[in-house]
Amino acid sequence: MSETRYKRILLKMGGEALSGPGGYGIDPTRAETVARTIKEIHDLGVQIVLVIGAGNLWRGLQGNEQGMERSAADHIGMLATIMNALAMRDALERVGTPTRVQTAIEMRSIAEPYIRLRAIRHLDKGRVVIIGGGTGNPYFTTDSAGALRAMEINADVMIKATKVDAVYDDDPQKNPNAQKFDRLTYNEFLNLRLRVMDTTAVSLCMENDMPIVVLNFWKKDSVKKLVLGETIGTTVSDR
Repeated sequence: MSETRYKRILLKMGGEALSGPGGYGIDPTRAETVARTIKEIHDLGVQIVLVIGAGNLWRGLQGNEQGMERSAADHIGMLATIMNALAMRDALERVGTPTRVQTAIEMRSIAEPYIRLRAIRHLDKGRVVIIGGGTGNPYFTTDSAGALRAMEINADVMIKATKVDAVYDDDPQKNPNAQKFDRLTYNEFLNLRLRVMDTTAVSLCMENDMPIVVLNFWKKDSVKKLVLGETIGTTVSDR
C-alpha cells in the first residue's frame, strides 16, 4: 500500500456532482462515477468523511429570495442533503465500499444520528462516513458544516471538490487572464472575498488551523495524487 500524506480527510462536494443532465436531480450512474473515485482513495487506506451539498435538488437562498422564510428554506435544503447522502451510500455500497450515513437531523429509520465518536469508530473500522443534514441549524451552509465536521473528527485536511482546478481571483471561464493561486493564507482568501467557499467556513478553519485544499474533483486522479503527496489545486493555510 502506498504511503499517503493524509490519513483522514473531509471531502466536501456540491450536490451538482450527483446531478443528471441539466444539473438537477440525482443520476445513479453519475453517483457511481463519484463513488468509484472515492473508492480508489479509500483503497489506499485513507479514512474518508463525505459532506454533500444539495444544489442539485434545492437552494435555500433562492427560496428565500422568492419570499420563503429563511429557516424553512434552509431546513428543506438540509433534508435534500440527506437525500444525496443516501444516494451516495447506495453508490458506494454498489462498488464494494462499506458506508454509513449519519445525519444532524434525527431520522433513525433511515440513518444514524450524527455522533462524533461513533463516526470516528466507523472510520477506524474501514467505513466511509457520509454526514447529511448540514449543521442541523439554518443560516449555515454545507461548507460550514464540512468545516465543523472536519474539526470534530480530527481530519488532516478539508478538501473542497469543485469543477475548477484551483482558486482564481476571477472566473477563469470568463476571464482568460484570471490569476491562479497555488497557495493562500486564510486572511488572503478572506480579503479577496473569493466565492469558492463561504467566509464562515474559512474563518472556522483558520481559528482551528484546518488546512483547506480546493481542487477539480473531475480531473483524473486529482484527489488520489493529492493524498499521495503531489501539489494539486490551491492550499489555504497559514503555513
